Amino acid sequence: MTPCKVSHCCHDDCCDDDCCKRRRLYRVIFAWILAFIILILLIILITWLVLRPTKPKFYLQDASVSAFNVSSPDNLLSSTIQVTISTRNPNDRVGIYYDRVDVFASYKYQQITPATSVPPFYQGHNDIDLWSPYLCGVSVPVAPYLVESLSQDQSSGFLLVHVKIDGRIRWKVGSWISGHYHLFVTCPTFLSFQSGKGVDDPPVIKLQQISTCSVDV
Repeated sequence: MTPCKVSHCCHDDCCDDDCCKRRRLYRVIFAWILAFIILILLIILITWLVLRPTKPKFYLQDASVSAFNVSSPDNLLSSTIQVTISTRNPNDRVGIYYDRVDVFASYKYQQITPATSVPPFYQGHNDIDLWSPYLCGVSVPVAPYLVESLSQDQSSGFLLVHVKIDGRIRWKVGSWISGHYHLFVTCPTFLSFQSGKGVDDPPVIKLQQISTCSVDV
């Protein structure tokens, strides 16, 4: 009998039983590998759908402004704002590691205070945490048009500042911990200027209402 060539085993007709057995064995091995890959992908998909993490919720609860002064013609802004922010983890099975949290204030897309860092912490399932960082900017240079806009807002008695959070988080499901995700939060802060009790007293700046923050992860 003529020895079987490797190329003959690629056809439907086998020249001997060994070729046919090898071909069937290769098919079975390939089918098992494919089924295993599909099973793993299906498990990952089901796990993700069941434990799919929901973005944390953020709310600006309060803002206390003790200083907000603009000097001209130098175009320098000095401000001191204490904000109270609450964050809630809405997930039932997913915890959140906050590895970096930087909070700062901006006015018309320009940052007006340096970032204040919140110490890293872990937020458990459905937990609520409260932060009250101070945002302080001393003689921060601002664009000339912003100085004019700030003067107009003060004259009208209303000012819109955005408190922003830039951070890095990780998800925790059981003993598994994900890689880092970028967290960016924007909280609109509506402030009102009210006259001081005395003639020479500076105006009192108060938060108009609690605001819901937009969250991007």
